[in-house]
Amino acid sequence: MAADKDAAFVLPRGATGLFQPKDGPPPEVDRRTFRTALYAAARAAKGQVGRVEEQAHPRSFHTATVVARTGEDVILCHAHHPWIAFAEELRDWYTDEFLTPPPWAHVFTDLGFEVLDRVRLTTPLTDVDTSVLTQGERRDIRFYGITTLGGVLFNSWD
Repeated sequence: MAADKDAAFVLPRGATGLFQPKDGPPPEVDRRTFRTALYAAARAAKGQVGRVEEQAHPRSFHTATVVARTGEDVILCHAHHPWIAFAEELRDWYTDEFLTPPPWAHVFTDLGFEVLDRVRLTTPLTDVDTSVLTQGERRDIRFYGITTLGGVLFNSWD
């Protein structure tokens, strides 16, 4: 984990979901915008919104499902940055259980989110710029054995 200007992804403040009160809270994704995008995605998938669960401590993300004829898609929305991911199943944390976004995922991009694909989410942390992470965040990453970008972004550590 190092500062690398050529890294595939730069982790900004708030990416881990952990913060120190003295530093102030990290940014927050607008939940209304996420819900709007979620319902638009369900329409594009010719389905409906299933389960929606807002982020709660210690989880770093919101979860939702879109149910269509083709099955149920699990959507993850980072609580502090406008990142969307797709996963195999609903869980409290993820390491590498990510899926390729479905064809209708562009709806999230159209509404200001960045859709992260499986390749990016399974990127080793050695290929990510982690220079803004605090000593505490680095300690937690080591303690929990997180080795991928997706594991850092979509976690449930305390």
